[in-house]
Amino acid sequence: MSANSFDARSTLQVGDESYEIFKLDKVEGSARLPYSLKVLLENLLRTEDGANITADHIRAIGNWDASAQPNQEIQFTPARVIMQDFTGVPCVVDLATMREAVKELGGDPSRINPLAPAELVIDHSVIADKFGTPEAFAQNVELEYGRNRERYQFLRWGQTAFDEFKVVPPGTGIVHQVNIEHLARTVMVRNGQAYPDTLVGTDSHTTMVNGLGVLGWGVGGIEAEAAMLGQPVSMLIPRVVGFKLTGELPAGTTATDLVLTITEMLRKHGVVGKFVEFYGEGVAATSLANRATIGNMSPEFGSTAAIFPIDDETLKYLRLTGRDAQQVALVEAYAKAQGLWLDPAAEPDFSEKLQLDLSTVVPSIAGPKRPQDRIVLANASQQFSQDVRNYVEDDDEAGKESFPASDAPAATNGVPTRPTLVTLADGTSFEIDHGAVTVAAITSCTNTSNPYVMVAAALVAKKAVEKGLTRKPWVKTTLAPGSKVVTDYFDKAGLTPYLDKMGFNLVGYGCTTCIGNSGPLDEEISKAINEHDLAVTSVLSGNRNFEGRINPDVKMNYLASPPLVVAYAIAGSMKVDITKDAIGADTEGKPVYLQDIWPTEAEVNDVVANAIGEDMFNKSYKDVFAGDAQWQALPIPTGNTFEWDSESTYVRKPPYFDGMTMETTPVTDVAGARVLALLGDSVTTDHISPAGAIKADTPAGKYLTEHKVERRDFNSYGSRRGNHEVMIRGTFANIRLRNQIAPGTEGGFTRDFTVEGGPVAFIYDASQNYQAAGIPLVILAGKEYGSGSSRDWAAKGTALLGVKAVIAESYERIHRSNLIGMGVLPLQYPEGVTAASLGLTGEETFSFTGVTALNDGGIPETVKVTAGDVAFDAKLRIDTPGEADYYRNGGILQYVLRSLITK
Repeated sequence: MSANSFDARSTLQVGDESYEIFKLDKVEGSARLPYSLKVLLENLLRTEDGANITADHIRAIGNWDASAQPNQEIQFTPARVIMQDFTGVPCVVDLATMREAVKELGGDPSRINPLAPAELVIDHSVIADKFGTPEAFAQNVELEYGRNRERYQFLRWGQTAFDEFKVVPPGTGIVHQVNIEHLARTVMVRNGQAYPDTLVGTDSHTTMVNGLGVLGWGVGGIEAEAAMLGQPVSMLIPRVVGFKLTGELPAGTTATDLVLTITEMLRKHGVVGKFVEFYGEGVAATSLANRATIGNMSPEFGSTAAIFPIDDETLKYLRLTGRDAQQVALVEAYAKAQGLWLDPAAEPDFSEKLQLDLSTVVPSIAGPKRPQDRIVLANASQQFSQDVRNYVEDDDEAGKESFPASDAPAATNGVPTRPTLVTLADGTSFEIDHGAVTVAAITSCTNTSNPYVMVAAALVAKKAVEKGLTRKPWVKTTLAPGSKVVTDYFDKAGLTPYLDKMGFNLVGYGCTTCIGNSGPLDEEISKAINEHDLAVTSVLSGNRNFEGRINPDVKMNYLASPPLVVAYAIAGSMKVDITKDAIGADTEGKPVYLQDIWPTEAEVNDVVANAIGEDMFNKSYKDVFAGDAQWQALPIPTGNTFEWDSESTYVRKPPYFDGMTMETTPVTDVAGARVLALLGDSVTTDHISPAGAIKADTPAGKYLTEHKVERRDFNSYGSRRGNHEVMIRGTFANIRLRNQIAPGTEGGFTRDFTVEGGPVAFIYDASQNYQAAGIPLVILAGKEYGSGSSRDWAAKGTALLGVKAVIAESYERIHRSNLIGMGVLPLQYPEGVTAASLGLTGEETFSFTGVTALNDGGIPETVKVTAGDVAFDAKLRIDTPGEADYYRNGGILQYVLRSLITK
């Protein structure tokens, strides 16, 4: 029960139903607040307990100074938690382990139970092994169950063992699309109360639901587990960036073009740790599907959330997706009663402001390795010609047949070329070169939830087929929608046969290519790429194109709208300027240009209006948690505590609570530390903890081989996150990681200074030697360390390797939080200082003093770092008292465990 210090408790009548609500207008200053802070304010009013959440915290939001730097800690209690299976399996593993730990410490294991709805969608495990055939979907699902049977049994056990925990089975859809189409409430109803739907999710793209006016963001699995167990999220009241939209998108542009433009703008502006909120008359002209696409990309531009207020467009979408009439009426009544309804003319207080005239957006792609690196489509082939030089050896010849140096763009002085003949098993022969598009994937919730861009892609396929065009034979084409609704409207519109003819057969309902589950290329194509070191490309309609993520054979990756993915599959190379050059020839041999097969806005809108209806959503989500016969037939272990299988290579009991006592151990300074890795800028969580394929000659591959797992059954790192032994060995194992301590290497290598001369060794092997010798470890990094996915294993693996501290120039929000949650110190170089400017080589011995000040209950601003002959004061990036409590306890899970037992 709320302490209700502001007399905010009230009643809202909607039809025949009455709901308890907490009125925001009872708090002085609330009217001028941005939408997102009003949601936080309501959260505090409703959960005020006089201890953790007080009247002063509520006043702090009411008195929010938009221009101030964040300094007021609050405790945010999300209404629910959402997970996907890559991050969800280790969550359930941890909860199962916590039950045993509670029992060993004399507590009640049943206390380890979600206190709010927790929903998990299995969407990250399907791999596009089979493609280009009508049987691809069924074959891939069969392979998925064969590989993941053990994990799925474990999740089914979790569904029976934990209250409030539900699982959406495989083959249903992508978590974020299922969230906006079905799971999101917009306004929650629970125990007679109505309040804003809020959430945290174990995937950074949880922010897609921001498009529905739902405040939520991605966190690591360890933070999500704490939230499930009733632990509020400790945060500072953030700065809020107002992003004003005006005008309308011009014909020929898509939501993808819009979101890549916004991503570039916000990444340049700097929004890490901030909320972004869209306002202005352009918001009313932005469809819900486009809002969700923008919200989805929030982690790409670095913000915590990217939210749109509620309006008629929100209600229209809720009706379309089958929400009942009472729920829609409640959303409207609640939003209007609480000042959460969009006023296009309003100008709330914002910390910073940006503006975009939608009419200025032009067709774009992004790449070749970061989503914020936008390229105007008309410049794409020329930009490729420049960028490819970073991916080829110096002995490449420039100026062969089709690319004479005299005709090449002057800036590139000729385009590197290495034409390579490939002959497939069926006798088909062709030449591929640098820039060949080897993967063209319509994938990822970012775009597959948006019917406008999906229909546009299908219409491009239709027009191309009618002109006799087809994909190039070296292109692996895949279609992986985010829900079954997509294939339903393709079928109803009669567009499926054209996608199939173009090779975009359904391969699964899941993340596939965007998470690295693109599956293998044809054996002969892969062999040619690797033997001739070709810089081939992928084009995907996803949100992530980081190095080494998409496919181990592909060096350069480009994000593009679904219709452009189809176009590039036809063109077959990034060297083709698809805005000017012919992308193919028709049945009469005449050139066909992109404009000849690009649909008009009216054509797209006509299909969307006539092919998509509420009935499709009702049908797809009627029994969404039931699963198919294969899911229901999985045998389920019984009992409140899990019976661990010592032979399992998928699910093992982790060591986080081994030897834990109820008493905390005082924090200590660190001495004698050695550097495990010296890294550059933009090191992502994919670099730190890859999700894709496991190579046989790596420590993880050797571990699986030793446990009698055949190479074909290795599966991916992501699928094995329930086994800490695999994941420790996979930490820093990305094939594109460049550790500057071991120059000339690429992959998970370092130098092992426990051995004379410091020879090059696998990072895992060196770590084992350091830990055996009692030597703590440190990571040195550049800017934006830990950007990308909200991958808790990036922090778990770091901690289990024996790393005690990370020093970076700057951090992405989630990874910094995860490091603290695993008991690793996040330190930051002083402004303008880098490892290079200090002359650090990584061969120094480090010590950290001043850490012990945390034992006194405060948070020191800096920690003194000594590295060989160099000394400096690093900023301690423990930002809130709550985070300090987690660190003092050895991690967030230990803190929660002790709290639950004490209660």
